[in-house]
This record gives sequence, C-alpha cells and structure tokens, in this order.
Amino acid sequence: MILDHVLRRIELTDAEQTRFISILKIRKLLPRQYLVQQGDVCQYESYVCKGFLRSFYVDERGNDHTLHFAMEDWWISDSTSFHLQIPATRNIVALEASVLLQVEKNDLEQLYQDVPAFERFWRILEQKGGIAQDQRILNAISMTGAERYQALIAKYPTLEQRMPQRHIASYLGITPVFLSQIRKQSSRDIK
Repeated sequence: MILDHVLRRIELTDAEQTRFISILKIRKLLPRQYLVQQGDVCQYESYVCKGFLRSFYVDERGNDHTLHFAMEDWWISDSTSFHLQIPATRNIVALEASVLLQVEKNDLEQLYQDVPAFERFWRILEQKGGIAQDQRILNAISMTGAERYQALIAKYPTLEQRMPQRHIASYLGITPVFLSQIRKQSSRDIK
C-alpha cells in the first residue's frame, strides 16, 4: 500500500523502492494511545496503514482544538517539531486501533541523499498539505458553520462514524451544541 502511495507521485527503481522500505518502522497504537504529546519532540513522519488519528492543541485553559485528522493512506506528524527538532505544539492520538509505518528524521535526510526523488515526493505532499490548509482558512472566513460542516462531510463521508461529534465541532471551529443543531436541520432538510 505505501509503495502504491509513493509510486502515484514519483518513479522509483526496484532498488530505490527496497531502500525506502528498509527505513520504515512499524508502530501499532491502541485507541486513545498518543503518537506525539505536546512538549515532546516529534521523531517521525507517520503513514497510516490502518486506523484513524487526530491532531489537536490544548490551550492554556485546557480547551482542546482539533487541527487535523488522518486516516488510511495519509501521513501525520507535527511537522514543525519534526523538521526543527523542537518541542511539539500539538498532540496526536489514535481514535481507533492503528497501524503506522514511520520514517525517522535522520533516515529521511539520508534517503534524500540516496534517492533524490524523495525530496520531490515530500515537496508534493507539503504542497498538497499547504493547499488544503489554505482552503480550510478560506472556508473558515467565507462560509457559515453549516456550510463548513456540509463541505467537510461531502469530502469525507465516513468522518462522522470515525470521529466524535465534539472533535468535528472543534475542527470546524464551532460548539458541539451548534453542530448538533446543524445536523438536526440537515436531517430535516433531507426529509
């Protein structure tokens, strides 16, 4: 699965594929187990083979704010912490039993030297992530909460089965009560 993911973006020889596979480490997480905690240094880029993870920030008042989520065939990490090797500003937790393939920073830097095509691969991922982040910001300032919810569910139809409503509300920047009202109105509109 991960090789298909990579080969959709770059071309690799068999030897380069083998080199990439050789640096991957398998990690299994139980539900509610942390991948990264605020204050720790993020050591890995993690590819989700199976499962669902949520990235969130806890503010000084103890409120948590959902920043990202990741499901099968996605990558997740605290990129700033990973690249700069500074304490993480977010937590990443498994919401389901998860299986990840991880790449350590030093191994990734060596991979860039050994297989230069991987610099292109990660640039493509970073660009797509930046575009998605820009769209999310634009949606936040130009759409109502109900419109943001509809767009999110249209893009990720299984999200409601995988992430609790309070985390979806946090991701959208609305209260769980408001999300509940939006969902009730949506179900009435469908009938």
